[in-house]
Amino acid sequence: MTILPGADPEFIESLYLSWRDDPSAVSPQWQAFFAGYELAAGTTASSELAVRQSAVDSLIYRYRDLGHLLACTDPLSPCKLEHPLLSLDHYDLNESDLDRTFHPRRFLKREATLREILETLRETYCRSVGVEFMHIQAPSVRTWLMERMEPARNRPSFSREEKLHILGSLQEAALFEEFLHRKFLGQKRFSLEGGETLIPLLDMVVARAAEHGITDLILGMAHRGRLNVLANILGKPLENIFAEFADNVGVVGDGDVKYHKGFSSDREVAPGRAIHLTLAFNPSHLEAVDPVVEGKCRARQDAAGAGSDQRVLPVLIHGDAAFAGQGVVAETLNLSQLEGYRTGGTIHIVINNQIGFTTLPADARSSLYATDVAKMVAAPVFHVHGEDPEAAAHVARLALDYRQAFGTDVVIEIICYRRHGHNEGDEPYFTQPAMYSLIKDRPPVHELYASRLADEGVGRDEITARASAMAQRLDAAMGAPPRTVAGGFEGKWEQYRRDFSPGSVETGVTRDILRELAGRLVSIPEGFSLHPKVASLLDKRRDAVERGEGVDWGNAETLAYGTLLAEGVPVRLSGEDTRRGTFGHRHAAIHDMNTGDAHVPLAAVAARGASFQAWDSMLSEFAVLGFEYGYSVEAPEALVIWEAQFGDFANGAQVIIDQFIAGGESKWQRVSGLVLLLPHGFEGQGAEHSSARIERYLQLCADNNMQVAYPSTPAQLFHLLRRQVKQPFRKPLVVFTPKSLLRHPRCVSRLDELAAGGFREVIVAGAAPPKTRRLLLCTGKIYYDLVERLEKDGRQDTAIARIEQLYPLRNDLLAKTLEPYRGAAEVAWVQEEPRNMGAWSFIRPCLAGILGREPRYVGRPENDVPAVGSHRLHGEEQERIVAEALAVDVTPPL
Repeated sequence: MTILPGADPEFIESLYLSWRDDPSAVSPQWQAFFAGYELAAGTTASSELAVRQSAVDSLIYRYRDLGHLLACTDPLSPCKLEHPLLSLDHYDLNESDLDRTFHPRRFLKREATLREILETLRETYCRSVGVEFMHIQAPSVRTWLMERMEPARNRPSFSREEKLHILGSLQEAALFEEFLHRKFLGQKRFSLEGGETLIPLLDMVVARAAEHGITDLILGMAHRGRLNVLANILGKPLENIFAEFADNVGVVGDGDVKYHKGFSSDREVAPGRAIHLTLAFNPSHLEAVDPVVEGKCRARQDAAGAGSDQRVLPVLIHGDAAFAGQGVVAETLNLSQLEGYRTGGTIHIVINNQIGFTTLPADARSSLYATDVAKMVAAPVFHVHGEDPEAAAHVARLALDYRQAFGTDVVIEIICYRRHGHNEGDEPYFTQPAMYSLIKDRPPVHELYASRLADEGVGRDEITARASAMAQRLDAAMGAPPRTVAGGFEGKWEQYRRDFSPGSVETGVTRDILRELAGRLVSIPEGFSLHPKVASLLDKRRDAVERGEGVDWGNAETLAYGTLLAEGVPVRLSGEDTRRGTFGHRHAAIHDMNTGDAHVPLAAVAARGASFQAWDSMLSEFAVLGFEYGYSVEAPEALVIWEAQFGDFANGAQVIIDQFIAGGESKWQRVSGLVLLLPHGFEGQGAEHSSARIERYLQLCADNNMQVAYPSTPAQLFHLLRRQVKQPFRKPLVVFTPKSLLRHPRCVSRLDELAAGGFREVIVAGAAPPKTRRLLLCTGKIYYDLVERLEKDGRQDTAIARIEQLYPLRNDLLAKTLEPYRGAAEVAWVQEEPRNMGAWSFIRPCLAGILGREPRYVGRPENDVPAVGSHRLHGEEQERIVAEALAVDVTPPL
């Protein structure tokens, strides 16, 4: 072929081959060049036709790329008629070309006139559905979408029965809202009015999912439309919803407002074809539920085995302002294709009310569409007119097919409006008078669609039949007693107790088993090239177990996982850099120095039915912790752990901690056994790498809602992790883990300490009671500083009590343990943290009540940051704390 002067022939040849496969894979200029080359075939006579053919190909490409800009999708705005890049003259075409015949590649698969081509393009991309998909880089994916949209013009036909079904779902949605408005005037319900098309769209998602063999569908959504979805998609009894409005239902725990609640049910879509539907509970933090739903789905998929991502479907329903505005949306999208977090694709449905609370899009986002963030994962985006329910049902079907075909996310945006204010007591005219002047007189969508069907010849009796039945159901349910529904401890949760029950749990493992596992956990495949430092670490682990002493933190942690896996307990660990460990202590995955291949020794010791997962997460706390919380709710039998890179990095996930982990059981009766590993300890690394904010977790503790522990030895960590799955109940566990203690020569345990007993909530060491002049109470790392000074000074008059579990604080156990030391002349609480932080404020009244006197505080003074950034100042402060704690001016005991 002839090439351009100076151009690389191989480069042009590669472009040519790409163009032959898919013309849209190259720029419009190259499309014109290659089209001209093929059609001209060396003859001057065909050159004009080649140019025009190339122009038509470019025009087709532009419609696919930009047709959504002309799509008629906004019920409140007139349709756009023109766009300069979609005009004929932009491509040197004119009306005289409309009746010429062209043969565009991969379009209609036959010759067609330009008039027919334009009609097809406009019907497909510029009517009730606007599609963004040309940002997808894979040509095969774009072709798949084209071949399903263009022949049907994004408007497939529905049967009479299907249309009546769509109408019925719209009527049920509208009548439900109208009924609530009449019967419970002024109460918040976050009405779906204006966006009722969500219901037939969701209905189609459920039906299509069942056709694909999906058995579980997990929904996450915020407030707007939740009650409607509960009633008309999940089938929550109407009498239960009405009873909640009347506030005459029993509440377990603290309960929650009705538009935060979830529900689950089994829905028979067709004879012999059922699907389990779950709507996740969600607080007012809107998009916080997104990663929780993904984690729940992944847990069900892992439990079901290979291929289950095709059978468990996550669906997330968003508001437009939240989808564009909240960062957790982007975080969750970023998880979607990561190996440790993928769920086979999520259906995202954005209800675009064209307004936030009172904020218009111009003040809420910098992008054209609310959905633009989804392009980061090359998700196709379907914008659909909120008053065209058939278009919405078609897009729902197409989206399901796409998800099942490619296993990636897809977005549907329903462009609609909100008939009332943010809630039913809000006045929208204050801030958006022009918009609400348009909305005020607009007929509801079910009436518009009924008129459309009437014009098509559907009789009045058929149109009103389902509405009449719904009205009767609503009236019958009003005042009827609520039905008994599942309360959160059914199915896989039946074997677990509801209440916290303090007491010792035997978690020891025989020395023989520990030695056998220790050997297997350092076994390396033949020919595997280890880094010398990793090889040395593994040798030290094995030798420590063989000697029966010197078991360090990483070794004890690995043995805890290994023993649980050998007993058939699944273990999942995730967070930033967890495989190696932030401080290089774990090495759950080890790498061949020559090939980079990973070997996971813990995976080899898992018994049948168990698995070990260790994932280095993306650099996110919010979404990843939400994911692991969701996973733990679905997997009570597993040890599920999230580790912060540094303890205070959990600040970025505070919504998950406050709303789900601390309050989920009281609000929703949803229990989690999630473990948080939070590195904590003052070593002069500054404010951001010192404190895991112990005080924040203790402030969230009440009613035995979670466990907070600061173990001081490897054996204590071993038993604590094993206790978490051996207890007869499930509660979240917050563990403050060390940094410098990971390699501290004193912070080691004997094998016997792992082989017998269990986690000790209080440990006392030092002087025996008759000789005790001073009792120091502390938790965690400061103990080692104190005991070193005691030994250095040869002191025999001081006892140190370590409180290893800060909550639930066992007052009975603590009182019994400290009773022999009541005669000490002084009692002091010692901590590294500033006075207004750490455990002091929480534990001070507890100790005063147990000891009958106020303990002295020893620690850093109050401060606005946890720690200084100077090693010198840190050392001086630490020295002062230890010296003050062990000051000698203590009156001898009586």
